[in-house]
Amino acid sequence: MYFKKALTFILILFSISILPQKKNIKYHSHFFEKIQNDYYDKNELLKKTSDFFLQQKWDSVIVATSKVTDTENSKSELSFFNYMRAHSFMLKNLYSEAQTVFKKIPSDFLFYNKVLYALSSISLEKSQFKEALVYLKNIEDRGITSIDDIEDISFLNDLGVCYLHLKNYDKANEYLSTYLKLAEKKENNKELANAYSNIANLYYEQYKDSIAIAYFMKAYEISKKTSDNEIKRLTSTNMAVVEENRKNFSKALAYRKESEKWRKLVYDQEKIYNTAKLEKKILEERKENEIDILKLENKVKSFQRNGFIASSILFLLLAVTVIYFLIRKNKTTKIITSQKEQLSLLNKTKDKLFSIVSHDLRSSVNLMQRSNYKLIRNIENENYNSLSTIANKNALIATTTYNLLENLLNWATLQTNNTYFNIESLELSSILKQIEFNYRPLFEDKNINFIIEVEQPTFIKADLDSLKIIIRNLLDNAIKFSSENGTIICKSETNNENDLINFCIVDNGIGMTEEMVKQLLSPSPLLNKKKNQQEIGTGLGIQLCKTLTTKNNAFFNIESEINKGTKIIIGFSKA
Repeated sequence: MYFKKALTFILILFSISILPQKKNIKYHSHFFEKIQNDYYDKNELLKKTSDFFLQQKWDSVIVATSKVTDTENSKSELSFFNYMRAHSFMLKNLYSEAQTVFKKIPSDFLFYNKVLYALSSISLEKSQFKEALVYLKNIEDRGITSIDDIEDISFLNDLGVCYLHLKNYDKANEYLSTYLKLAEKKENNKELANAYSNIANLYYEQYKDSIAIAYFMKAYEISKKTSDNEIKRLTSTNMAVVEENRKNFSKALAYRKESEKWRKLVYDQEKIYNTAKLEKKILEERKENEIDILKLENKVKSFQRNGFIASSILFLLLAVTVIYFLIRKNKTTKIITSQKEQLSLLNKTKDKLFSIVSHDLRSSVNLMQRSNYKLIRNIENENYNSLSTIANKNALIATTTYNLLENLLNWATLQTNNTYFNIESLELSSILKQIEFNYRPLFEDKNINFIIEVEQPTFIKADLDSLKIIIRNLLDNAIKFSSENGTIICKSETNNENDLINFCIVDNGIGMTEEMVKQLLSPSPLLNKKKNQQEIGTGLGIQLCKTLTTKNNAFFNIESEINKGTKIIIGFSKA
Protein backbone atom coordinates (compact mmCIF):
# COMPACT_ATOMS: atom_id res chain seq x y z
CA MET A 1 0.00 0.00 0.00
CA TYR A 2 2.87 2.33 0.84
CA PHE A 3 4.55 1.74 -2.51
CA LYS A 4 1.25 2.28 -4.33
CA LYS A 5 0.85 5.74 -2.74
CA ALA A 6 4.49 6.56 -3.32
CA LEU A 7 4.20 5.51 -6.95
CA THR A 8 1.09 7.66 -7.43
CA PHE A 9 2.76 10.70 -5.89
CA ILE A 10 6.06 10.38 -7.72
CA LEU A 11 4.54 9.56 -11.10
CA ILE A 12 2.21 12.55 -10.98
CA LEU A 13 5.03 14.79 -9.74
CA PHE A 14 7.67 13.77 -12.29
CA SER A 15 5.84 12.35 -15.30
CA ILE A 16 3.29 14.97 -16.24
CA SER A 17 4.88 17.42 -18.64
CA ILE A 18 3.75 20.97 -18.10
CA LEU A 19 4.92 23.03 -21.01
CA PRO A 20 4.83 26.80 -20.49
CA GLN A 21 5.04 29.28 -23.36
CA LYS A 22 8.08 28.46 -25.50
CA LYS A 23 11.20 30.48 -24.76
CA ASN A 24 12.56 30.19 -28.28
CA ILE A 25 12.32 33.41 -30.26
CA LYS A 26 11.03 31.59 -33.34
CA TYR A 27 7.64 31.35 -31.60
CA HIS A 28 7.37 35.16 -31.96
CA SER A 29 8.14 35.50 -35.65
CA HIS A 30 4.83 37.15 -36.64
CA PHE A 31 4.92 39.30 -33.49
CA PHE A 32 8.27 40.93 -34.39
CA GLU A 33 7.45 41.05 -38.08
CA LYS A 34 4.47 43.26 -37.17
CA ILE A 35 6.69 45.56 -35.06
CA GLN A 36 9.30 45.84 -37.82
CA ASN A 37 6.74 46.61 -40.53
CA ASP A 38 4.58 49.11 -38.63
CA TYR A 39 6.59 50.67 -35.79
CA TYR A 40 10.36 50.54 -36.43
CA ASP A 41 10.41 53.95 -38.14
CA LYS A 42 7.85 55.54 -35.79
CA ASN A 43 8.80 54.46 -32.27
CA GLU A 44 12.50 54.37 -31.39
CA LEU A 45 11.91 52.95 -27.88
CA LEU A 46 9.75 50.11 -29.25
CA LYS A 47 12.46 49.24 -31.78
CA LYS A 48 15.12 49.29 -29.05
CA THR A 49 13.00 47.11 -26.73
CA SER A 50 12.27 44.53 -29.43
CA ASP A 51 16.01 44.34 -30.22
CA PHE A 52 16.72 43.60 -26.55
CA PHE A 53 14.02 40.92 -26.59
CA LEU A 54 15.45 39.26 -29.72
CA GLN A 55 18.88 39.24 -28.02
CA GLN A 56 17.22 37.62 -24.95
CA LYS A 57 18.34 40.49 -22.70
CA TRP A 58 15.37 40.23 -20.36
CA ASP A 59 16.66 42.75 -17.79
CA SER A 60 17.21 45.34 -20.51
CA VAL A 61 13.64 44.78 -21.75
CA ILE A 62 12.26 45.33 -18.24
CA VAL A 63 14.30 48.53 -17.75
CA ALA A 64 13.37 49.91 -21.19
CA THR A 65 9.62 49.27 -20.74
CA SER A 66 9.60 50.91 -17.30
CA LYS A 67 9.92 54.28 -19.11
CA VAL A 68 6.78 53.77 -21.24
CA THR A 69 3.87 56.22 -20.77
CA ASP A 70 0.38 56.13 -22.26
CA THR A 71 0.65 59.78 -23.32
CA GLU A 72 3.51 59.12 -25.75
CA ASN A 73 2.30 55.80 -27.17
CA SER A 74 -0.83 54.49 -28.84
CA LYS A 75 -2.98 51.72 -27.34
CA SER A 76 -1.44 49.16 -29.73
CA GLU A 77 2.13 50.26 -28.95
CA LEU A 78 1.45 49.97 -25.20
CA SER A 79 0.23 46.40 -25.75
CA PHE A 80 3.48 45.45 -27.52
CA PHE A 81 5.52 46.99 -24.68
CA ASN A 82 3.48 45.23 -21.99
CA TYR A 83 3.70 41.86 -23.76
CA MET A 84 7.52 42.00 -23.97
CA ARG A 85 7.79 43.25 -20.38
CA ALA A 86 5.49 40.51 -19.00
CA HIS A 87 7.21 37.82 -21.08
CA SER A 88 10.61 38.92 -19.70
CA PHE A 89 9.28 38.67 -16.14
CA MET A 90 7.96 35.17 -16.93
CA LEU A 91 11.29 33.96 -18.31
CA LYS A 92 12.96 35.24 -15.13
CA ASN A 93 10.43 33.14 -13.13
CA LEU A 94 8.80 36.29 -11.72
CA TYR A 95 5.33 34.89 -12.34
CA SER A 96 3.23 37.28 -10.22
CA GLU A 97 4.77 40.34 -11.90
CA ALA A 98 4.27 38.72 -15.31
CA GLN A 99 0.59 37.97 -14.59
CA THR A 100 -0.06 41.56 -13.47
CA VAL A 101 1.39 43.05 -16.69
CA PHE A 102 -0.21 40.47 -19.02
CA LYS A 103 -3.63 41.32 -17.58
CA LYS A 104 -3.19 44.98 -18.59
CA ILE A 105 -3.28 44.00 -22.28
CA PRO A 106 -6.79 44.50 -23.82
CA SER A 107 -8.59 41.64 -25.58
CA ASP A 108 -8.59 43.48 -28.93
CA PHE A 109 -4.79 43.20 -29.12
CA LEU A 110 -3.79 41.47 -32.38
CA PHE A 111 -1.74 38.83 -30.50
CA TYR A 112 -4.11 38.35 -27.57
CA ASN A 113 -4.05 34.52 -28.02
CA LYS A 114 -0.34 34.68 -27.18
CA VAL A 115 -1.22 36.61 -24.01
CA LEU A 116 -3.76 33.97 -22.99
CA TYR A 117 -1.30 31.15 -23.71
CA ALA A 118 1.39 32.87 -21.59
CA LEU A 119 -1.11 33.28 -18.72
CA SER A 120 -2.02 29.57 -19.00
CA SER A 121 1.67 28.63 -18.84
CA ILE A 122 2.13 30.73 -15.67
CA SER A 123 -0.94 29.09 -14.10
CA LEU A 124 0.46 25.63 -14.94
CA GLU A 125 3.80 26.58 -13.38
CA LYS A 126 1.92 27.64 -10.24
CA SER A 127 -0.28 24.47 -10.35
CA GLN A 128 -3.39 26.61 -10.82
CA PHE A 129 -5.02 24.17 -13.23
CA LYS A 130 -8.54 25.63 -13.20
CA GLU A 131 -7.21 29.08 -14.18
CA ALA A 132 -4.95 27.55 -16.83
CA LEU A 133 -7.91 25.66 -18.32
CA VAL A 134 -9.98 28.87 -18.52
CA TYR A 135 -7.23 30.59 -20.54
CA LEU A 136 -6.73 27.57 -22.83
CA LYS A 137 -10.47 27.16 -23.51
CA ASN A 138 -10.65 30.88 -24.30
CA ILE A 139 -7.95 30.37 -26.94
CA GLU A 140 -9.83 27.33 -28.29
CA ASP A 141 -13.04 29.37 -28.55
CA ARG A 142 -11.28 32.27 -30.29
CA GLY A 143 -9.52 29.92 -32.66
CA ILE A 144 -5.78 29.57 -33.22
CA THR A 145 -4.45 31.41 -36.29
CA SER A 146 -1.07 31.33 -38.00
CA ILE A 147 0.00 34.67 -36.46
CA ASP A 148 -0.36 33.23 -32.93
CA ASP A 149 2.71 30.98 -33.40
CA ILE A 150 1.14 28.41 -31.03
CA GLU A 151 1.90 24.77 -31.88
CA ASP A 152 -1.17 22.50 -31.83
CA ILE A 153 0.81 19.71 -30.20
CA SER A 154 1.84 21.83 -27.18
CA PHE A 155 -1.64 23.36 -26.88
CA LEU A 156 -3.32 19.92 -26.81
CA ASN A 157 -0.80 18.64 -24.26
CA ASP A 158 -1.53 21.57 -21.92
CA LEU A 159 -5.27 21.02 -22.18
CA GLY A 160 -4.86 17.30 -21.49
CA VAL A 161 -2.63 17.99 -18.46
CA CYS A 162 -5.22 20.44 -17.01
CA TYR A 163 -8.04 17.94 -17.37
CA LEU A 164 -5.84 15.16 -15.90
CA HIS A 165 -5.11 17.23 -12.79
CA LEU A 166 -8.79 18.16 -12.50
CA LYS A 167 -9.64 14.40 -12.75
CA ASN A 168 -11.75 14.82 -15.87
CA TYR A 169 -10.32 11.65 -17.39
CA ASP A 170 -12.54 11.50 -20.49
CA LYS A 171 -11.48 14.99 -21.61
CA ALA A 172 -7.88 14.29 -20.61
CA ASN A 173 -7.92 11.10 -22.71
CA GLU A 174 -9.42 13.01 -25.68
CA TYR A 175 -6.72 15.67 -25.75
CA LEU A 176 -3.76 13.50 -24.74
CA SER A 177 -4.65 10.85 -27.36
CA THR A 178 -4.78 13.55 -30.04
CA TYR A 179 -1.48 14.89 -28.71
CA LEU A 180 0.07 11.40 -28.99
CA LYS A 181 -1.13 11.00 -32.59
CA LEU A 182 0.40 14.33 -33.59
CA ALA A 183 3.69 13.39 -31.85
CA GLU A 184 3.76 10.07 -33.75
CA LYS A 185 3.01 11.87 -36.99
CA LYS A 186 5.82 14.38 -36.37
CA GLU A 187 8.16 11.54 -35.28
CA ASN A 188 9.42 13.79 -32.52
CA ASN A 189 10.95 11.46 -29.90
CA LYS A 190 10.91 14.07 -27.15
CA GLU A 191 7.21 14.79 -27.67
CA LEU A 192 6.49 11.03 -27.96
CA ALA A 193 8.22 10.27 -24.66
CA ASN A 194 6.31 13.08 -23.00
CA ALA A 195 3.00 11.92 -24.54
CA TYR A 196 3.49 8.30 -23.42
CA SER A 197 4.35 9.49 -19.90
CA ASN A 198 1.20 11.64 -19.70
CA ILE A 199 -1.06 8.82 -20.95
CA ALA A 200 0.63 6.44 -18.49
CA ASN A 201 -0.32 8.83 -15.68
CA LEU A 202 -3.86 9.02 -17.07
CA TYR A 203 -4.28 5.24 -16.83
CA TYR A 204 -2.52 5.01 -13.51
CA GLU A 205 -4.87 7.60 -12.02
CA GLN A 206 -7.71 5.27 -13.04
CA TYR A 207 -5.93 2.26 -11.41
CA LYS A 208 -5.20 0.61 -14.78
CA ASP A 209 -1.68 -0.26 -13.70
CA SER A 210 -0.81 -2.80 -16.40
CA ILE A 211 -1.65 -0.40 -19.24
CA ALA A 212 0.06 2.50 -17.42
CA ILE A 213 3.31 0.53 -16.91
CA ALA A 214 3.40 -0.44 -20.58
CA TYR A 215 3.23 3.23 -21.55
CA PHE A 216 5.93 4.12 -18.97
CA MET A 217 8.21 1.52 -20.59
CA LYS A 218 7.48 2.92 -24.08
CA ALA A 219 8.34 6.38 -22.83
CA TYR A 220 11.59 5.09 -21.35
CA GLU A 221 12.63 3.29 -24.57
CA ILE A 222 11.88 6.31 -26.76
CA SER A 223 13.72 8.69 -24.41
CA LYS A 224 16.95 6.83 -25.18
CA LYS A 225 16.69 8.13 -28.75
CA THR A 226 16.55 11.77 -27.65
CA SER A 227 19.36 14.12 -26.70
CA ASP A 228 17.24 15.69 -23.97
CA ASN A 229 18.78 14.58 -20.65
CA GLU A 230 15.83 15.91 -18.66
CA ILE A 231 13.41 13.59 -20.51
CA LYS A 232 15.82 10.69 -19.90
CA ARG A 233 15.98 11.53 -16.20
CA LEU A 234 12.20 11.76 -15.98
CA THR A 235 11.47 8.41 -17.69
CA SER A 236 14.23 6.53 -15.79
CA THR A 237 12.84 7.90 -12.50
CA ASN A 238 9.38 6.68 -13.50
CA MET A 239 10.77 3.19 -14.24
CA ALA A 240 12.56 3.12 -10.89
CA VAL A 241 9.24 3.79 -9.15
CA VAL A 242 7.56 1.07 -11.27
CA GLU A 243 10.21 -1.53 -10.32
CA GLU A 244 10.02 -0.51 -6.67
CA ASN A 245 6.29 -1.14 -6.83
CA ARG A 246 7.02 -4.59 -8.31
CA LYS A 247 9.40 -5.29 -5.40
CA ASN A 248 12.24 -5.62 -7.92
CA PHE A 249 14.69 -3.47 -5.99
CA SER A 250 17.81 -4.39 -7.97
CA LYS A 251 16.30 -3.02 -11.21
CA ALA A 252 14.87 -0.08 -9.32
CA LEU A 253 18.36 0.72 -8.03
CA ALA A 254 19.75 0.56 -11.58
CA TYR A 255 17.10 2.99 -12.81
CA ARG A 256 17.83 5.26 -9.83
CA LYS A 257 21.52 5.33 -10.73
CA GLU A 258 20.65 6.06 -14.35
CA SER A 259 18.28 8.84 -13.25
CA GLU A 260 21.01 10.32 -11.05
CA LYS A 261 23.44 10.18 -13.97
CA TRP A 262 21.02 12.11 -16.19
CA ARG A 263 20.26 14.57 -13.35
CA LYS A 264 23.98 15.24 -12.97
CA LEU A 265 24.34 15.73 -16.72
CA VAL A 266 21.41 18.15 -16.70
CA TYR A 267 23.04 20.05 -13.83
CA ASP A 268 26.44 20.00 -15.58
CA GLN A 269 24.81 21.05 -18.83
CA GLU A 270 23.13 23.98 -17.14
CA LYS A 271 26.38 24.84 -15.42
CA ILE A 272 28.24 24.69 -18.74
CA TYR A 273 25.51 26.81 -20.34
CA ASN A 274 25.69 29.39 -17.56
CA THR A 275 29.49 29.40 -17.70
CA ALA A 276 29.42 29.84 -21.47
CA LYS A 277 26.88 32.62 -21.06
CA LEU A 278 29.09 34.31 -18.48
CA GLU A 279 32.18 33.91 -20.70
CA LYS A 280 30.22 35.35 -23.59
CA LYS A 281 29.20 38.32 -21.45
CA ILE A 282 32.81 38.84 -20.30
CA LEU A 283 33.98 38.59 -23.91
CA GLU A 284 31.38 41.13 -25.01
CA GLU A 285 32.42 43.49 -22.21
CA ARG A 286 36.06 43.02 -23.17
CA LYS A 287 35.27 43.83 -26.78
CA GLU A 288 33.28 46.86 -25.70
CA ASN A 289 36.24 48.01 -23.60
CA GLU A 290 38.56 47.52 -26.57
CA ILE A 291 36.16 49.50 -28.74
CA ASP A 292 36.04 52.25 -26.10
CA ILE A 293 39.86 52.32 -25.96
CA LEU A 294 40.04 52.54 -29.75
CA LYS A 295 37.48 55.33 -29.74
CA LEU A 296 39.49 57.16 -27.08
CA GLU A 297 42.70 56.74 -29.09
CA ASN A 298 40.92 58.04 -32.18
CA LYS A 299 39.69 61.03 -30.19
CA VAL A 300 43.25 61.77 -28.98
CA LYS A 301 44.62 61.47 -32.52
CA SER A 302 41.82 63.60 -33.84
CA PHE A 303 42.53 66.20 -31.14
CA GLN A 304 46.24 66.20 -31.98
CA ARG A 305 45.49 66.36 -35.70
CA ASN A 306 43.10 69.24 -35.28
CA GLY A 307 45.10 71.03 -32.58
CA PHE A 308 46.68 73.49 -34.97
CA ILE A 309 43.36 74.18 -36.68
CA ALA A 310 41.68 74.70 -33.31
CA SER A 311 44.44 77.08 -32.22
CA SER A 312 44.11 79.03 -35.44
CA ILE A 313 40.35 79.24 -35.09
CA LEU A 314 40.73 80.30 -31.46
CA PHE A 315 43.16 83.05 -32.45
CA LEU A 316 40.81 84.16 -35.22
CA LEU A 317 37.87 84.19 -32.82
CA LEU A 318 39.93 86.22 -30.35
CA ALA A 319 40.79 88.74 -33.04
CA VAL A 320 37.16 88.95 -34.19
CA THR A 321 36.04 89.35 -30.57
CA VAL A 322 38.49 92.22 -30.01
CA ILE A 323 37.33 93.93 -33.20
CA TYR A 324 33.70 93.36 -32.25
CA PHE A 325 34.15 94.90 -28.81
CA LEU A 326 36.02 97.88 -30.30
CA ILE A 327 33.15 98.48 -32.74
CA ARG A 328 30.66 97.95 -29.92
CA LYS A 329 32.56 100.44 -27.77
CA ASN A 330 32.50 103.06 -30.53
CA LYS A 331 28.75 102.53 -31.03
CA THR A 332 28.16 102.73 -27.29
CA THR A 333 30.19 105.95 -27.11
CA LYS A 334 28.10 107.46 -29.93
CA ILE A 335 24.87 106.39 -28.21
CA ILE A 336 26.03 107.85 -24.90
CA THR A 337 27.02 111.08 -26.63
CA SER A 338 23.64 111.27 -28.38
CA GLN A 339 21.80 110.54 -25.15
CA LYS A 340 23.90 113.17 -23.39
CA GLU A 341 22.93 115.74 -26.03
CA GLN A 342 19.25 114.75 -25.72
CA LEU A 343 19.47 114.97 -21.94
CA SER A 344 21.07 118.39 -22.20
CA LEU A 345 18.28 119.50 -24.54
CA LEU A 346 15.66 118.14 -22.17
CA ASN A 347 17.29 119.95 -19.26
CA LYS A 348 17.24 123.17 -21.23
CA THR A 349 13.59 122.57 -22.05
CA LYS A 350 12.86 121.87 -18.39
CA ASP A 351 14.70 125.02 -17.31
CA LYS A 352 12.84 127.03 -19.90
CA LEU A 353 9.53 125.47 -18.82
CA PHE A 354 10.22 126.35 -15.19
CA SER A 355 11.29 129.84 -16.19
CA ILE A 356 8.18 130.53 -18.28
CA VAL A 357 5.74 128.86 -15.88
CA SER A 358 7.24 130.67 -12.89
CA HIS A 359 7.12 133.96 -14.85
CA ASP A 360 3.47 133.41 -15.77
CA LEU A 361 2.52 132.37 -12.26
CA ARG A 362 4.38 135.33 -10.79
CA SER A 363 2.71 137.68 -13.28
CA SER A 364 -0.75 136.25 -12.55
CA VAL A 365 -0.23 136.39 -8.79
CA ASN A 366 1.17 139.93 -9.05
CA LEU A 367 -1.85 141.03 -11.11
CA MET A 368 -4.16 139.34 -8.60
CA GLN A 369 -2.33 141.03 -5.69
CA ARG A 370 -2.52 144.53 -7.24
CA SER A 371 -6.16 144.01 -8.20
CA ASN A 372 -6.97 142.91 -4.64
CA TYR A 373 -5.23 146.03 -3.20
CA LYS A 374 -7.31 148.14 -5.57
CA LEU A 375 -10.44 146.24 -4.51
CA ILE A 376 -9.66 146.86 -0.83
CA ARG A 377 -9.08 150.61 -1.39
CA ASN A 378 -12.36 150.98 -3.30
CA ILE A 379 -14.21 149.20 -0.50
CA GLU A 380 -12.56 151.48 2.09
CA ASN A 381 -13.46 154.53 0.01
CA GLU A 382 -16.96 153.14 -0.50
CA ASN A 383 -16.46 153.29 -4.24
CA TYR A 384 -18.79 150.39 -4.99
CA ASN A 385 -19.33 151.13 -8.68
CA SER A 386 -15.97 149.67 -9.75
CA LEU A 387 -16.16 146.55 -7.54
CA SER A 388 -17.87 144.45 -10.24
CA THR A 389 -15.18 145.24 -12.82
CA ILE A 390 -12.35 144.40 -10.40
CA ALA A 391 -14.05 141.15 -9.28
CA ASN A 392 -14.52 140.07 -12.91
CA LYS A 393 -10.86 140.82 -13.60
CA ASN A 394 -9.81 138.78 -10.56
CA ALA A 395 -11.99 135.88 -11.73
CA LEU A 396 -10.35 136.02 -15.18
CA ILE A 397 -6.86 136.04 -13.64
CA ALA A 398 -7.79 133.08 -11.39
CA THR A 399 -9.21 131.17 -14.36
CA THR A 400 -6.05 131.78 -16.41
CA THR A 401 -3.82 130.69 -13.53
CA TYR A 402 -6.00 127.59 -12.93
CA ASN A 403 -5.78 126.62 -16.62
CA LEU A 404 -1.99 127.02 -16.51
CA LEU A 405 -1.73 124.76 -13.46
CA GLU A 406 -4.12 122.20 -14.97
CA ASN A 407 -2.08 122.08 -18.20
CA LEU A 408 1.10 121.72 -16.18
CA LEU A 409 -0.45 118.80 -14.24
CA ASN A 410 -1.68 117.09 -17.43
CA TRP A 411 1.71 117.59 -19.06
CA ALA A 412 3.50 115.99 -16.07
CA THR A 413 1.02 113.06 -16.11
CA LEU A 414 1.70 112.44 -19.81
CA GLN A 415 5.47 112.56 -19.30
CA THR A 416 5.27 109.83 -16.63
CA ASN A 417 2.90 107.68 -18.79
CA ASN A 418 0.31 107.54 -16.01
CA THR A 419 -2.59 108.59 -18.26
CA TYR A 420 -5.26 105.97 -18.96
CA PHE A 421 -6.72 106.11 -22.47
CA ASN A 422 -10.01 104.52 -23.51
CA ILE A 423 -10.71 105.31 -27.15
CA GLU A 424 -14.42 104.96 -27.87
CA SER A 425 -17.20 106.34 -30.03
CA LEU A 426 -18.08 109.94 -28.98
CA GLU A 427 -20.77 112.34 -30.23
CA LEU A 428 -18.89 115.61 -30.87
CA SER A 429 -21.73 118.16 -30.80
CA SER A 430 -23.02 117.09 -27.35
CA ILE A 431 -19.51 117.41 -25.86
CA LEU A 432 -19.14 120.90 -27.34
CA LYS A 433 -22.45 121.97 -25.80
CA GLN A 434 -21.29 120.80 -22.36
CA ILE A 435 -18.05 122.79 -22.68
CA GLU A 436 -19.96 125.84 -24.04
CA PHE A 437 -22.06 125.91 -20.86
CA ASN A 438 -18.91 126.06 -18.69
CA TYR A 439 -17.23 128.73 -20.87
CA ARG A 440 -20.27 131.00 -21.26
CA PRO A 441 -19.05 133.52 -18.58
CA LEU A 442 -15.70 133.85 -20.40
CA PHE A 443 -17.44 134.43 -23.73
CA GLU A 444 -19.70 137.03 -22.16
CA ASP A 445 -16.73 138.79 -20.49
CA LYS A 446 -15.24 139.62 -23.90
CA ASN A 447 -18.61 139.72 -25.62
CA ILE A 448 -17.43 136.87 -27.91
CA ASN A 449 -19.90 135.26 -30.28
CA PHE A 450 -19.48 131.44 -29.93
CA ILE A 451 -20.94 129.36 -32.78
CA ILE A 452 -21.18 125.55 -33.09
CA GLU A 453 -21.43 124.30 -36.69
CA VAL A 454 -21.19 120.56 -36.09
CA GLU A 455 -23.81 118.32 -37.68
CA GLN A 456 -25.84 116.15 -35.36
CA PRO A 457 -24.95 113.44 -34.86
CA THR A 458 -21.18 113.41 -35.59
CA PHE A 459 -19.35 110.45 -34.08
CA ILE A 460 -15.58 110.27 -33.74
CA LYS A 461 -13.13 107.82 -32.13
CA ALA A 462 -11.38 109.43 -29.15
CA ASP A 463 -10.76 109.31 -25.39
CA LEU A 464 -13.37 111.50 -23.65
CA ASP A 465 -11.15 113.07 -20.97
CA SER A 466 -8.30 113.92 -23.32
CA LEU A 467 -10.74 115.30 -25.93
CA LYS A 468 -12.17 117.71 -23.34
CA ILE A 469 -8.64 118.84 -22.35
CA ILE A 470 -7.81 119.50 -26.04
CA ILE A 471 -11.00 121.51 -26.65
CA ARG A 472 -10.66 123.51 -23.41
CA ASN A 473 -7.03 124.45 -24.18
CA LEU A 474 -7.84 125.50 -27.72
CA LEU A 475 -10.84 127.55 -26.55
CA ASP A 476 -8.67 129.19 -23.86
CA ASN A 477 -6.19 130.27 -26.54
CA ALA A 478 -8.97 131.42 -28.89
CA ILE A 479 -10.55 133.54 -26.13
CA LYS A 480 -7.18 134.88 -24.97
CA PHE A 481 -6.08 136.02 -28.43
CA SER A 482 -9.48 137.25 -29.64
CA SER A 483 -10.48 140.91 -29.48
CA GLU A 484 -13.61 142.30 -27.86
CA ASN A 485 -16.76 141.39 -29.83
CA GLY A 486 -14.85 138.63 -31.65
CA THR A 487 -16.17 135.34 -33.03
CA ILE A 488 -15.15 131.76 -32.33
CA ILE A 489 -16.56 128.94 -34.49
CA CYS A 490 -16.38 125.18 -33.77
CA LYS A 491 -17.20 123.14 -36.87
CA SER A 492 -16.66 119.74 -38.47
CA GLU A 493 -15.47 118.95 -41.99
CA THR A 494 -15.53 115.54 -43.67
CA ASN A 495 -12.18 114.48 -45.12
CA ASN A 496 -13.17 111.87 -47.71
CA GLU A 497 -9.58 111.21 -48.80
CA ASN A 498 -8.49 109.86 -45.41
CA ASP A 499 -11.96 108.85 -44.18
CA LEU A 500 -11.57 111.28 -41.25
CA ILE A 501 -13.61 113.97 -39.59
CA ASN A 502 -11.74 117.29 -39.19
CA PHE A 503 -12.71 119.16 -36.04
CA CYS A 504 -11.87 122.86 -36.42
CA ILE A 505 -11.77 125.81 -33.99
CA VAL A 506 -11.64 129.12 -35.87
CA ASP A 507 -11.18 132.59 -34.37
CA ASN A 508 -10.72 136.06 -35.87
CA GLY A 509 -8.12 137.16 -33.34
CA ILE A 510 -4.58 138.49 -33.71
CA GLY A 511 -3.26 135.37 -35.53
CA MET A 512 0.36 134.20 -35.80
CA THR A 513 3.29 134.52 -38.15
CA GLU A 514 4.29 131.62 -40.39
CA GLU A 515 7.49 131.16 -38.34
CA MET A 516 5.51 130.89 -35.10
CA VAL A 517 3.18 128.27 -36.69
CA LYS A 518 6.17 126.18 -37.78
CA GLN A 519 7.67 126.46 -34.33
CA LEU A 520 4.45 125.27 -32.70
CA LEU A 521 4.06 122.35 -35.14
CA SER A 522 7.70 121.37 -34.78
CA PRO A 523 8.28 118.01 -32.97
CA SER A 524 10.85 119.78 -30.78
CA PRO A 525 9.81 119.84 -27.11
CA LEU A 526 10.90 123.51 -26.79
CA LEU A 527 8.14 125.85 -25.70
CA ASN A 528 7.25 129.19 -27.21
CA LYS A 529 6.23 132.60 -25.98
CA LYS A 530 3.39 134.52 -27.56
CA LYS A 531 2.27 138.03 -26.70
CA ASN A 532 -1.14 139.59 -26.88
CA GLN A 533 -1.51 142.95 -25.21
CA GLN A 534 -0.36 142.37 -21.60
CA GLU A 535 -1.07 138.60 -21.68
CA ILE A 536 1.78 136.14 -21.81
CA GLY A 537 1.46 132.47 -22.95
CA THR A 538 3.81 129.55 -22.30
CA GLY A 539 2.84 127.43 -25.34
CA LEU A 540 2.38 124.53 -22.93
CA GLY A 541 -1.31 124.17 -23.89
CA ILE A 542 -0.49 123.65 -27.59
CA GLN A 543 2.22 121.11 -26.76
CA LEU A 544 -0.25 119.26 -24.55
CA CYS A 545 -2.88 119.28 -27.32
CA LYS A 546 -0.39 117.90 -29.83
CA THR A 547 0.61 115.05 -27.50
CA LEU A 548 -2.98 114.13 -26.65
CA THR A 549 -3.96 114.28 -30.33
CA THR A 550 -1.22 111.80 -31.19
CA LYS A 551 -2.38 109.44 -28.43
CA ASN A 552 -5.89 109.59 -29.93
CA ASN A 553 -4.48 108.47 -33.32
CA ALA A 554 -5.43 111.85 -34.83
CA PHE A 555 -3.48 114.59 -36.62
CA PHE A 556 -2.96 118.24 -35.58
CA ASN A 557 -2.51 121.27 -37.83
CA ILE A 558 -2.56 125.09 -37.56
CA GLU A 559 -3.48 127.67 -40.19
CA SER A 560 -3.01 131.32 -39.22
CA GLU A 561 -2.36 134.82 -40.55
CA ILE A 562 -1.43 137.96 -38.63
CA ASN A 563 -4.50 140.06 -37.74
CA LYS A 564 -6.82 137.63 -39.58
CA GLY A 565 -7.18 134.88 -37.01
CA THR A 566 -6.24 131.26 -36.44
CA LYS A 567 -7.73 127.92 -37.50
CA ILE A 568 -6.82 124.79 -35.48
CA ILE A 569 -7.56 121.47 -37.31
CA ILE A 570 -7.66 118.05 -35.63
CA GLY A 571 -8.46 115.00 -37.78
CA PHE A 572 -10.23 112.19 -35.86
CA SER A 573 -11.18 108.76 -37.15
CA LYS A 574 -14.86 108.23 -37.92
CA ALA A 575 -16.85 106.07 -35.53
